[in-house]
Amino acid sequence: MEHKEHFHGSDLEKIEAAYGIKKEEIISFSANVNPLGLSYKVKDGLAKHIDCLTSYPDREYTRLRKTIATYVNSSFENICVGNGSSELIALFAKLCNPQSALIFGPTYSEYEHEIMLYGGKSSYFELKESDNFALDESALFDTLDAGDYDLLIICNPNNPTSALIGRESIDRIVSHCGKKNTLVMIDETYMEFVNDCENSTAIPLTDKYQNLVVLRGVSKFFASPGLRLGYAVTSNRSLSLGLKGIQVPWSVNSLAEVAGLLMFGDVKFIKDTKAYIEAERNRMYARLLHIPSLKVYKPTANFILCKILTSSVTAQDLFDEAIKEKLMIRDCASFTFLDESFFRFCFMKSDDDDKLMDVIERLFT
Repeated sequence: MEHKEHFHGSDLEKIEAAYGIKKEEIISFSANVNPLGLSYKVKDGLAKHIDCLTSYPDREYTRLRKTIATYVNSSFENICVGNGSSELIALFAKLCNPQSALIFGPTYSEYEHEIMLYGGKSSYFELKESDNFALDESALFDTLDAGDYDLLIICNPNNPTSALIGRESIDRIVSHCGKKNTLVMIDETYMEFVNDCENSTAIPLTDKYQNLVVLRGVSKFFASPGLRLGYAVTSNRSLSLGLKGIQVPWSVNSLAEVAGLLMFGDVKFIKDTKAYIEAERNRMYARLLHIPSLKVYKPTANFILCKILTSSVTAQDLFDEAIKEKLMIRDCASFTFLDESFFRFCFMKSDDDDKLMDVIERLFT
């Protein structure tokens, strides 16, 4: 196997072409999508609302925004919806037009890409491997004070490290940034997988700070990447009105609107997901710790980052071994500050997790 491209979790067609494996047969440990699949209420009820396609969605999405507001315990006036969190990232980049952004890294590359599209420049604040990718607040404040940043972007829990920054720390960061007129954008794509999500999310801080925007989507926790539904939470009316002013009308389609009304109220699905991910996260972390040639970073989300400690094997080697079994992991060499010794995978169904662990143990023990 000669192919050396670093594949994203959505690149199943590329995998199919490169390795000759039908995409439908690949189990993607790279996409970080909830293995329980669709919300029970969405699966059972969405087809019953198919006639919604004959009408435009509510232009204000009032009912959807109120449903999301109840789900996140915020005011519906603070909720903006979009065609996935990706659209919202792009809209805020266009609206705010930051000339100098600071991004925690290693992290998701789309933040830098969107800022670049509108003429801005990005710098990275390194979450150091020597600190297990935990935040050094003092170093961050020194960096913020030494620069002239108009935007700070934080992915929390972070992708790919699966590390979490607590709310008290986020509070201090947003307060510090407020004194420098720096907007803080926090991507909480994976927050719902965190054990203590209610006490970790930054959403309650949006009522306290005007310089804070929190983003979420339904692609990962609600296993609906094809639905394209995301939302932002901010109490800054200037930002929310500005976003609406540049957003394409009816950005969220009628089926996504109906699905949102169903999934955010699916209490059983939410409870089942949290219980399953917690159990599987603990099980897989414990099993990985028994492999001496791996350094395993304690996860808080639905995925885990590992570093290969032997020079004889790379993450690309593991990718190739796993894909032979139709299992797709993420080689993390394309992430800023990481190299070919790092790989990441999410937690899937227990039987599939065990298949992947068999490959990992065979290669590293």
